[in-house]
Amino acid sequence: MIDIANQLKKSFDTYFEAPIEAWIDFAKCCEPIQFKKDEIIKEVGTKERFFYFILKGSAGIFLWKENNFVCLDFAFDSQFCCDYMSLLTRQSTPLQLLALENSEMVRITADDFYKLGHSPMGLLINQISAESSFVEKQQQQIELLTLNAKSRYHILIRKFPGIMQRIAQKHIASYLGITPQSLSRMRKLAK
Repeated sequence: MIDIANQLKKSFDTYFEAPIEAWIDFAKCCEPIQFKKDEIIKEVGTKERFFYFILKGSAGIFLWKENNFVCLDFAFDSQFCCDYMSLLTRQSTPLQLLALENSEMVRITADDFYKLGHSPMGLLINQISAESSFVEKQQQQIELLTLNAKSRYHILIRKFPGIMQRIAQKHIASYLGITPQSLSRMRKLAK
């Protein structure tokens, strides 16, 4: 449990250095879980029931659009993931959470997540999580609207080193808003 608490703290310290005791309380509520590559973690049209922390592996958030899933975001080792919109609103959403490789995670139930938010430190951690998630999504939208695919590709590989070896090209292309063929050409030119 202390190892998980330390890993949680380390991943969050870039946003806010909460005391280890806050993360021990969080870790006490966690249960380990594993997912196989391409396993659906949260189905489309359902409410998010858990908040996940990836110990090893990756996940993606997808939206069904015009006969295909579109990748909205990625999460990797030592990152939190879930259908955060559903978790916050307690409503079902059209989003799907998918394991993108064999993954080891810990999860906390939505109810325990909310209970932890009732303490002053838990409330602060939840607020900082929501704020940093909002800023990151806004930045992603700005990049999508103002930068070309090549620039977004370079940002992506800087943000997630090794992504090309870990994630299917179709998911990366979807995230960038381009076809897999365009991504393949872009990768060849970047070498």
